[in-house]
Amino acid sequence: MDKGFRVLQKIVQAANVRQKVISSNIANSDTPGYKAKDVKFDNLLGKEMKMAATNSKHLGGSGNMSGKTEVEENLSWEDRNNVELNVEVAKMTENALLHDTAVTILTTKIKMFKNAISRR
Repeated sequence: MDKGFRVLQKIVQAANVRQKVISSNIANSDTPGYKAKDVKFDNLLGKEMKMAATNSKHLGGSGNMSGKTEVEENLSWEDRNNVELNVEVAKMTENALLHDTAVTILTTKIKMFKNAISRR
């Protein structure tokens, strides 16, 4: 298969992981001492999203799969919990849009392949 399928698969998987982390943040919004976490997509997508450097002036990237979640270092409330529900809901909405877009593109690619095969 082409590289596009692998990239879209990684995006969907990364969005699923991030959804779980955001849900955990929301579930622990009233837990004293809980620190919000987030997922950095560049860590999850790995080498699939690296662009080939064709010029020495191009920027490099890191495709490390370790450290999937990072603790958010923003201000804490009196109970040392730093979860802000409105921020987490915004992240969840953004993540859902990314997931849905990747699934839509993946579905379109599959339809294109089916169409190409059926015309042979």
